[in-house]
Amino acid sequence: MRDLSLKGEITKIAKLETGMSKAGKEWKKLGFVITTEGEYPKDVYFTVFGDEKTTNFTTYNRVGQVVEVFFNINAREYNDKWYTDLGAWKVVTEKVTETTTTVTETVSDNGFHKVEDLPF
Repeated sequence: MRDLSLKGEITKIAKLETGMSKAGKEWKKLGFVITTEGEYPKDVYFTVFGDEKTTNFTTYNRVGQVVEVFFNINAREYNDKWYTDLGAWKVVTEKVTETTTTVTETVSDNGFHKVEDLPF
């Protein structure tokens, strides 16, 4: 299967969940929602699993950031019901470039303000 990814804005970050596995190892899991771009935006819930991944996610990501999420689809059965999980394995923050325009005001001989856009 090729890499699956979606772009969107982080709209919610859930609280960190922790627990203990049957083998006695501690685990950490964090969920987050992105709203996709386009004509028909959708909310998509992803999870990040593991100590290192949850720490990195909370360190480098905030609500309002535009990101691209690379993920795997996992499904499992429990009590004759199936549950699907979108496990994020990489979250890339989109770089935002801002264009700035310098504007200067001068007063002409007749007393009116004149605004000039400078090319730099």
